[in-house]
Amino acid sequence: MKIIKNKRWDMDLEEFLKKPLFAHLATAVGDYPRDSPVWFHWEEEKLWIIGTATDTFPKRIKNNPKCAIGIIDFNVETGLVLHVGFRGVATVEPFNTAITNRLLSKYLGPDEKNWDPRFRNLDNSNVLICFVPKTVVVRDQSYKKF
Repeated sequence: MKIIKNKRWDMDLEEFLKKPLFAHLATAVGDYPRDSPVWFHWEEEKLWIIGTATDTFPKRIKNNPKCAIGIIDFNVETGLVLHVGFRGVATVEPFNTAITNRLLSKYLGPDEKNWDPRFRNLDNSNVLICFVPKTVVVRDQSYKKF
C-alpha cells in the first residue's frame, strides 16, 4: 500500500481510522459512478464494510471491484479538515460476526443491548465488503478561523 501525504499531515493513519467517521464508497455502474455513505472498520490494512440485503453496492463490486473510498474529519468550529482517500479493489465476503461486532462497536459502543435494534443480531443474510487499498492519499487541509 502506497501512502501519499502532504507536509502538513502529522496524524498517525491508524489513529485516524479508529475514529467513528463516515466513509464514502465510490463504485461504478457502466460509465456512471455511485456513492454510498458507509461505516467502516480498519484491520490489517483492509477496510471492512457491512452490506445488507437491501444495499446495491455489493452487486456493483461483484461486477467491478475497482473502488475508491473517501473519509473526512471536519470541524467547522476549529477549521479542522483531514482527508483520507483510498483507491483499490474490493471483494464481497461472507458475513463474519466478529468483524461486524468490532465495526458496530466503534459507532454504537461496546454493549450490543444498547444498540438500535436494526444493528442487533445481524446474520448471514448480510455480507462484508473487504476493501484492499493500493494507494492512500492523506491530506491535512485545515484552515485558520478568523
